[in-house]
Amino acid sequence: MREKEIKKFVKERYGEIAKKETSCCCSPSIDIDLMKELGYSQAELDAVPKESMSLGCGNPVALASLKEGETILDLGSGAGFDCFLAAKRVGEKGKVIGVDMTPEMVEKAKVTAEKYGYGNVEFKLGEIEKLPIEDNSVDAIISNCVINLSPDKPQVFREAYRVLKTGGRMMISDIVVEGKLSKETRKNFDAWAGCVAGAMEKSAYLNAIRNAGFKDVKIVYESSWNIEVSEKLKGKITSVKLEAKKY
Repeated sequence: MREKEIKKFVKERYGEIAKKETSCCCSPSIDIDLMKELGYSQAELDAVPKESMSLGCGNPVALASLKEGETILDLGSGAGFDCFLAAKRVGEKGKVIGVDMTPEMVEKAKVTAEKYGYGNVEFKLGEIEKLPIEDNSVDAIISNCVINLSPDKPQVFREAYRVLKTGGRMMISDIVVEGKLSKETRKNFDAWAGCVAGAMEKSAYLNAIRNAGFKDVKIVYESSWNIEVSEKLKGKITSVKLEAKKY
């Protein structure tokens, strides 16, 4: 029941965000300077529709070394920002698929894709714990500050492994915990939707990826800070950029 309650709350929260045209995750508005700090170049920010922008915790597209003609999957694609960025990397011969569980976000992304003529991008409604994607069908997986929202992260990584082709790779920007968050934070639904309460301990997060079958799991960048939702809702969290491969 707890898992269903969390998903319902997060879905409703991000549905409202889509309607209000504000950003997702940890910030109520888009800060261009901060997006640059997260790894997006000015050229990338200028190349993608502004209405698709959302603030995550990194630039997974920059990490993924995407190639022309590849099929890319974005876990928790939101309004489609990283998908549109990836679309330019893979070109007309490639394909980008965005999966998100929030109907409003998927609809918003579809409208933007049609408006700007992104013929190589497709958005699907679905949960990242049960991807509506065929086995061994994508070359690379990206995700930006979304997996921490899932109450069953090991299942997300098992699904990611299932849909990746042999030789494929996964590039993630996400939030993890170092140490322990307070019980109050873990129980707080607002903290879940704000990328805090759902964060997994860093070593457990990496082990969950390895246990799903991935190899060469490594963090390529990380940055830690203390966050405080309220006087009782606080903890030390870390933004990580990591990669893993399927052999």
